[in-house]
Amino acid sequence: MNRKGFTLVEIMIVVAIIALLAAIAIPNLLRARLNANEATAIAAAKTIASSAISFRSVNAAYPATLNALGSAVPPYIDNVLGCAVVPCLKSGYNFSLVGLANTFTATAVPETVGTTGSRSFFTDESGVIRFNAAGGVPTVNDPVLP
Repeated sequence: MNRKGFTLVEIMIVVAIIALLAAIAIPNLLRARLNANEATAIAAAKTIASSAISFRSVNAAYPATLNALGSAVPPYIDNVLGCAVVPCLKSGYNFSLVGLANTFTATAVPETVGTTGSRSFFTDESGVIRFNAAGGVPTVNDPVLP
């Protein structure tokens, strides 16, 4: 007998193999995305700190908000980080900056802890990046990022 096509058993075996491969690969992909979001948040915090310091050298005071950095001519940061509505969302993190004449604090907090990021980050006029491992609001008392 000349048969064409696949039997139900063959199709079920193929589906089971695909499901097994997906079960192995998906958690690794999610972890890679979370790590990429954290790396982006660290880089953005460094950019915000250096931009605020540059802003102060020109304007004699630190910027009050991220919007001040993004709306300057020419802008110090892109319009995603320098948004008009606080907090500014980028790569799963909420960014904010509070500046006074002689100091500023910038934070990056995950939008959804454990999904978009697991740590939150803090920097000030020192430029040192600090982190909160629990993803809560970071402060100047948190450990320094290695």
